Amino acid sequence: MWEQIQSFLKSLAGGEETERFETNDPRVAVAALCIQVMRADGVIDETERQRLDTLLKQQYSLSDEALSALLKAGEAAESEAVDYYRFTSVINRALSEDEKIALVGLLWDITYADGARNEIEDHIVWRITDLLGVSGRDRVLQRQDAEARRQDEGPA
Repeated sequence: MWEQIQSFLKSLAGGEETERFETNDPRVAVAALCIQVMRADGVIDETERQRLDTLLKQQYSLSDEALSALLKAGEAAESEAVDYYRFTSVINRALSEDEKIALVGLLWDITYADGARNEIEDHIVWRITDLLGVSGRDRVLQRQDAEARRQDEGPA
């Protein structure tokens, strides 16, 4: 499963590093959705932020500057958004079904990064999953996989 997430993130990068990210870039949409999941419980825990930074930096082969630019673009897009559709529509046009499932796994990884999940995070991931057209079964399987990965890593 981890390989699917890595493959998904690499596929979005298109092989080119850029320090300027357009609003219709699927990487910005992914970053914005991850930020929304992180903010769901009212606190962005440092472990959540580090997890997101690590995933994006490694999988997109981003420099520190490019990672910062992507996160800044994601935060700006997230702060302007009134719903998830803005991001899921970009993702739906860019990703295959398997890549969307891997994205759901990524969202669960961010959710579990601080060692816990709550109702609001569950609802946000459920809503995003629905808009992506990912089945409830796949959503639950991705959640279980993310929870198992988190337990394998140990305490936050």
